[in-house]
Amino acid sequence: MVNEVGFCLGLTDARTPLPSVYTAVCGRRDAHLPRNVQKDHEASRAWVLKDEVLMRGRVYYGKLIKAKSWFVAPRLTPAFNAIWGVPKTREARDLSGSANKILKVLRKEWEMGSADLRVEAGITTRPRFTKALDKLQRTMKVVPQEVLYVPKFTYIWTLAEARFPKEMSVKMTREDAVREIARAYLTMCGVTLLGDLARTFSLTRREAGRANHQLVDEGFAERLTTGVYKLRGL
Repeated sequence: MVNEVGFCLGLTDARTPLPSVYTAVCGRRDAHLPRNVQKDHEASRAWVLKDEVLMRGRVYYGKLIKAKSWFVAPRLTPAFNAIWGVPKTREARDLSGSANKILKVLRKEWEMGSADLRVEAGITTRPRFTKALDKLQRTMKVVPQEVLYVPKFTYIWTLAEARFPKEMSVKMTREDAVREIARAYLTMCGVTLLGDLARTFSLTRREAGRANHQLVDEGFAERLTTGVYKLRGL
């Protein structure tokens, strides 16, 4: 599914207008996560499936845009990295001290569980560690590669460049990256309305509009009115 649509979310429901693992497990578009997800059979199946796909490592997984968990197909991973990734030359400036400490440990050890990683990085408080890890995921520096439940629940973390070396080594301009994400989004939706692309991916209206105009110039899309685009031939 991830390879077909290009990207999807993890455990979101009909209130978020993007495909998700939970919606796919439910098999209905109006699926709603219950208040108590621990006792819900479909939520449990989606959680287990999420863990299995994460550990296979065939598609990129991490907490990316708007702090949601995303699955990204290999063909679009370079585009996501071009927009939200942070080059090594900017790590000291753009990342916090805690995030840089975690990176330093992982570049030495390559993989480590959460508790050990926090100790090795010298981060004394759990909230500061979690905040740093979230930032490293959003900037596509660190990804979970395994989930363990015994003897206790933990993630095993590694570098994105180690987990997905081919995809992370591809260089793209930001303009090209936004256009390819716009292409995948329009293919998925068929029709996009004013502000949809910018709102979904936290892009500026200007660059989202430019990407859609480029798709029209290619003959891939049709412009119906201001900000409204349709997949050509739909």
